[in-house]
Amino acid sequence: MKEFKFILFCFSALILFSGCCTTRLERYSGKVYIPVYKDLKEIRNQFQNENPRELENPGKIYVYGSYLFINELKKGIHIIDNSNPSNPKFINFINIPGNGDIAVKGDILYADSYIDLLAIDISNPQKVKLVKRIEGIFPNPLTSDQSYLDPDKGLLVDFIVRDTVYEYVYKDCWDSFSDPVMEADGRKSSSGTQGPGSPSGIGGSMARFTIYQNYLYAVDHNNLQTFDITTPSKPMIWAKINIGWEIETIFPFKDKLFIGSTTGMFIFDNSIPWNPKQIAMFSHARGCDPVVANDSLAFVTLRTGTRCAGNQNQLDILDIKDIFRPVLIATYPMQEPAGLGIDNNVLFICDGKAGLKVFDFTKPKELKLLNWQSDFNTYDIIPLGTYAIVIGNDGLYQLDYQNPEKLILLSKISIKK
Repeated sequence: MKEFKFILFCFSALILFSGCCTTRLERYSGKVYIPVYKDLKEIRNQFQNENPRELENPGKIYVYGSYLFINELKKGIHIIDNSNPSNPKFINFINIPGNGDIAVKGDILYADSYIDLLAIDISNPQKVKLVKRIEGIFPNPLTSDQSYLDPDKGLLVDFIVRDTVYEYVYKDCWDSFSDPVMEADGRKSSSGTQGPGSPSGIGGSMARFTIYQNYLYAVDHNNLQTFDITTPSKPMIWAKINIGWEIETIFPFKDKLFIGSTTGMFIFDNSIPWNPKQIAMFSHARGCDPVVANDSLAFVTLRTGTRCAGNQNQLDILDIKDIFRPVLIATYPMQEPAGLGIDNNVLFICDGKAGLKVFDFTKPKELKLLNWQSDFNTYDIIPLGTYAIVIGNDGLYQLDYQNPEKLILLSKISIKK
């Protein structure tokens, strides 16, 4: 009997001092990103002329002569006969995987295809020809923010996004000497699928390609790259200049290059085209940053709600009469400003869902609103003297602005539903 009592005492003590445990299950919703890779050879073999197609996910716009080029993001380029802006006609689609940017000199169109630069003969716009490919020149593809080439899997081209529920099993244990101790025993998830030479053209303010004289300039996320295009069909790699981080756009004005980044504007002297040199920088709050300029002023938009982060939606106007010392002279709040353009003293702002805003900037510290088209979404604009081409999530618009206070719609190309 004494032995039994002793065993019972020991068992009770063991429970007392060792404590006890319970388990509980908690669930958290989230997303997983599954990388999609493609074989480089397969990508490079996909270049071809195709039948004209509707706009689905338009990006950059570019004008050359009577032709309008519209990037279909990561898929290729629409070629449009725009000799009559009131009646634009689709005439070709160039299948270019990973395309995001466009520039033209003479009869040669330059386009990115993920990590490659293509030179394309467009002398017959309805049947273009690839005349040169420079492989692997863009280690950070212009259309992506991720890392890119896996030697075994191929090129990272996209992500499949899935909604996921993570399940965590926790064990809560108590002993007689301490507070509860929580341990995660394991995790599992379940997912459901979501869905001076040859003439060159004119790009929008969101462009990463531009041309000056016999040189093509391209900015990726870190670098300014130059290509000699003295012979347009044979672009040659010239130089690479590291600028910094998160480079966004490039805008040429005379012998200057204005480069926008998420943290500031860089100014390069381009009077020696093959040897551009940085001469100034203006820093600002973090945000996406396209730039346009004239002889005395630079206009910069900052926006949030993108990968650029930041907390500012605004227009900054800089005095650049002393090109080496840009000075901020005015700031105006905006909704979600992206591309912009200027013509004489008229400033156009593509303000996202807020539409197109038109200002007189004769007095930059006292902008005068001339017009506000708030019934469509805008992303970028190219003013062409009497009419402007505007691209956005709703489609492409061509607007007569000979009287900026009374814009006249010339034509609209809708997005495929």
